[in-house]
Amino acid sequence: MRTFVIRRLAFLVMAIIAATLFVFVLSRLQGDPRNVMLNVGYVSPEQWEQWGKDLHLDKPLIFQYFIWIGKGIFQGDFGYSLKTGQPVMQMVVGFAPASLQLGLSATLFVLLTGIPLGMLSAVKRGTIWDVIGRTFAVFGQALPPFWLGIMLILIFSVNLDWLPSGTRGHDATGFFDRLTYFIMPAITLGWLASAGLMRLVRSSMLEVLDSEFVKLARAKGVGANAVVWKHAFKNALIPPLTFSALILVGFIGGTVVTETVFAWPGLGQMVYTAVINNDFPLMTGGVLVLTVAYVLMVFVIDLLYAAIDPRIRYS
Repeated sequence: MRTFVIRRLAFLVMAIIAATLFVFVLSRLQGDPRNVMLNVGYVSPEQWEQWGKDLHLDKPLIFQYFIWIGKGIFQGDFGYSLKTGQPVMQMVVGFAPASLQLGLSATLFVLLTGIPLGMLSAVKRGTIWDVIGRTFAVFGQALPPFWLGIMLILIFSVNLDWLPSGTRGHDATGFFDRLTYFIMPAITLGWLASAGLMRLVRSSMLEVLDSEFVKLARAKGVGANAVVWKHAFKNALIPPLTFSALILVGFIGGTVVTETVFAWPGLGQMVYTAVINNDFPLMTGGVLVLTVAYVLMVFVIDLLYAAIDPRIRYS
């Protein structure tokens, strides 16, 4: 187990280094970031050069990278936004709760729909329940999230006036009133992932249900519920467990489309705006924080994977 953890830690470090290099190079390909700081009026050459020194643009790229990675990783200092002038880390912390709330609500929708539908579709294979589950998966993987979000707003907000059309619900008076603001964004963000989880649970359950030890349990007279929950579901849990954890991390950082459609002020919208404005301190800082969080989550998933299935850490 120790060798497995050490090897995974080495992969984690290499992944973070590769990600930081990629983000840093892309940020420098956007052009001179000092152009973002230009206001209407005259800027003296001295001011222009001072901006370059403040952003370390007067140094070679390799030194700029080490300065950025050293201050960011070891000090938590990613500089200041070129647009707002606020510290990047302060902005990331400010936008993170909105993305975390949206990601958790979408993950809850995925788990409450994908796992039950996948199990029901596998256990009731060939019945109407199987058809319903597979139809749910087909629509979830076929409908673009931006179109789905717009259609949900058109139907449930504009025509029926059942649900609010967007924002986080700061003006909501009660818990259930604010909860209504999460329904459509969670469905829009989570339906595609729910369809994937449903298909994964169904295939894993079918594989386990057709295995020899399940057939032996049934031959010994074990009840149907015990076969499904005690034998099949536990052994089919590993792939969905990995997928579910990755879904949560992806939801927290990769929600640009949903946040744009529903005017949701999260990290995805923040990074997208930084890219449009060529605000490279905010862009690189935000992407680096999301990348490190994603890589750390994958590392934790690998450890859980090895704890559940000992064959993995010995292979």
